[in-house]
Amino acid sequence: MLLFISPDRAQKKIKENTRARRLQLELTQEGLAVRSGVPLPTIRLFEQKGTISLTSFLKIQTVLGGLEDILNATQIPENHFSSIDEVLKAENKPLRKRGIRK
Repeated sequence: MLLFISPDRAQKKIKENTRARRLQLELTQEGLAVRSGVPLPTIRLFEQKGTISLTSFLKIQTVLGGLEDILNATQIPENHFSSIDEVLKAENKPLRKRGIRK
């Protein structure tokens, strides 16, 4: 499914969803800070403006139960072949370890 959403809109939605999940778990910002190890001012800034480091965001998601969903969302999809020709073609291609585009 392809969504047309800007990075700014996605950032806003992520901060809203994170705050909603915190409230659903009946955690205060202070409680989340203690449990996650993320400083309280960082959590406040994130819930207000949406800015946060990836490390702090992942720590918060660990407490809120969203870390596994993030890992699943960034997982590389498996190849689904529709014919034996596609399988044979894929077997002959070496797996690239570097990108080719600049």
